[in-house]
Amino acid sequence: MSTLVPAALRALLPALVLLAFGSEVAANTLTQNVSWTINRANTSTKYRLVAYGDSIYSGYNGSVFNAAKYAAPTVDAEYLSATMNADIESVRRAKSGAVASDIYNNKIVAERSYMQASSTRVVTFEMCGNDGLQARSSFKSQTGTCNYAGLNAAVETCKKYVGLAMGYINQNAYASPQLVKIVSNLYYPGYAADNAPSSCTDGTSGQKVNLQDVFLLRVAKMNHAMCDLARQNGFRCADNFAQYMGADYDSNGDTKIDSEALRYVAGESEDAYVTRITQTLRTTLRDANTHFVTSSSSYDYIQSDDTHPTYTGGTVNAGLFGGTTGSGAPRYTSFANGKSPIWNQYGHERMGWAISTAISLPAP
Repeated sequence: MSTLVPAALRALLPALVLLAFGSEVAANTLTQNVSWTINRANTSTKYRLVAYGDSIYSGYNGSVFNAAKYAAPTVDAEYLSATMNADIESVRRAKSGAVASDIYNNKIVAERSYMQASSTRVVTFEMCGNDGLQARSSFKSQTGTCNYAGLNAAVETCKKYVGLAMGYINQNAYASPQLVKIVSNLYYPGYAADNAPSSCTDGTSGQKVNLQDVFLLRVAKMNHAMCDLARQNGFRCADNFAQYMGADYDSNGDTKIDSEALRYVAGESEDAYVTRITQTLRTTLRDANTHFVTSSSSYDYIQSDDTHPTYTGGTVNAGLFGGTTGSGAPRYTSFANGKSPIWNQYGHERMGWAISTAISLPAP
């Protein structure tokens, strides 16, 4: 036995070293599957919520061994448990670092059996974040004349696989009359840090470009596509961009709460949405590291890696040594005005609440 342990460690060491160099590298193709059931008192009825995605839905926290117990899908399961007066099994089939094609092929398609269970009442997915992060990293490293092809390709790839995912879920999820399907769109991590000049020079103006301007345009196009494809395919859209990037008060005097004013409007064109986000309401955008809930009070929605949502409630095993299947009582058994006491204090809590409000939207 003494000779087998070092051999096993030597086999594992390259993976551990690779995964230790930073959040984007550490999240690279790390499967983090978790099943956690909200056990509600005085009921034996159990329904299922299935969530497919990358490090966001996985609850990635920088560890290769565990993840947030209350990642957004499980937070939503608590809301759903109260609404349906039932136990809710939150099944997270996630792969940190995965691009949209990987999530589509190796999670949604390859692991379709999870949404085919007769107990399934919610299917939700998120993707495209890593496509955007990789394209952003590549653009930042450019010198000479700026080449926008990689960024534009990421947008088109996102549109393609979001559409494919919705079509596949429509064809394969359990056909319950109560089934709700939701896509979560993208917030913009690193918004403040990107307010800087590029290293490359624009071929038309001959000037360096503002990185934030370049990336915000592409994020807006991805988000419009997600929400508009949702409208066309019978999905609801949880608008995380609006929830993370806009304050919960009216900062510009237009009589609208910023986080509500930023939301996608059903049926609006891409041009109209992009103009509203990148120009009309641009001054109301704030980095989610400082999410203002009032004019004088804020919470940090982003972990120290400047990428992943903050969370509370501990962790569960998820990563190199397998995932957790467990259960526990809900932290909150009822929700005043549909909100937990901490709904706006952590990134995952806010996203879970956003998914719950998307469930309650009228059918598209």
